[in-house]
Amino acid sequence: MKSAAGVPPDGERRNISDAAGVVVLGACATWSLISAAAQGGRPEGVLLAVLAVAAGYAAGRICGALLPVAAPCTAALAGLGLAVAAPHTLPGPQSATPPGHLGAVAALLVLATGAACCAAWAARPPLLRLALLALAVLITAGSAAVGPLAGFGLCAAVLLCSLAAGHMPRRGVGLAGLALTTALVTGTAWAIAEDVLPTGLADSLEGQMGGHRVDLWRDALLLAHRDPALGVGPGRFGELGPTASQTLPAEARPHSAPLQQAAEQGVVGVVLLAAVFCWVLYALWRTHRPTSVALTAGAALTGLATLATVGNVLSFTTVTVGAGLLAGLATARPVVYETPFTAPTRAREQREHR
Repeated sequence: MKSAAGVPPDGERRNISDAAGVVVLGACATWSLISAAAQGGRPEGVLLAVLAVAAGYAAGRICGALLPVAAPCTAALAGLGLAVAAPHTLPGPQSATPPGHLGAVAALLVLATGAACCAAWAARPPLLRLALLALAVLITAGSAAVGPLAGFGLCAAVLLCSLAAGHMPRRGVGLAGLALTTALVTGTAWAIAEDVLPTGLADSLEGQMGGHRVDLWRDALLLAHRDPALGVGPGRFGELGPTASQTLPAEARPHSAPLQQAAEQGVVGVVLLAAVFCWVLYALWRTHRPTSVALTAGAALTGLATLATVGNVLSFTTVTVGAGLLAGLATARPVVYETPFTAPTRAREQREHR
């Protein structure tokens, strides 16, 4: 059933995006079990990641509906506190070298910056909005000292995208641009692994990524070509990858989520990983929150996707929970009571997300 303007009712829009999320996350869990049953392996890591995203998303929807400003502000402070005070306590694989944990710290700071900006756009009083934007600036500045340089660059990008989002009347173009950015980053990593780039550009990018990481990427593609349909089985990259078998067990990962999916779960695994990201963007497109909130959350999650393409940040439960939490906060519909003062604002928000 549609309204007179041809737009599906609010409940129908929410049901479609929620149902899509259930189907996609359920398919990810199911396919990991199928791949493990056919090829052997340990699907527990994938199942834990799916559960973490779902739990974070549900918590974000509930908290965002009840506390649209306080909840993302608290999430931002929690992410900042965890990244600054105790990076060594992050749940996930322990490593003798810092890059894995530094990537997780950078991911938390990117998500914290996005949450602070979302809280700022949700706030009505100008002074409170400025204070929350100042918090986002503080997190961005702190990322230069706490995390790697890439984390600072992504935090700054999220902040700038959030400021620009406040002047965008339509969110569809912005979300399409974020999807294209993610596709370009993923395609570049894949091209480096396939060694199809021009020599000069390839040498430059490999120097920035590190030779060991690129060797892991190439091992992942080698395993993906061995069985493109099912992969070698969840969690088996460290056993079968030539480079990974010579490293510590904690480092026996491709340091790239798409390439790990390709190696361990085949083409279907890659498609499902992309479907999760597309579902999040679709939910942000259909959310009733202002365009500034939707695009800010999308920019932060795109930053996380960039880190996941060149690192193992999705191996950390705290990061996957944080991603789901931010997506839930940005798609929650706040519980408000209509008054003559709030009705014009509500009408404007409804026009924005169409």
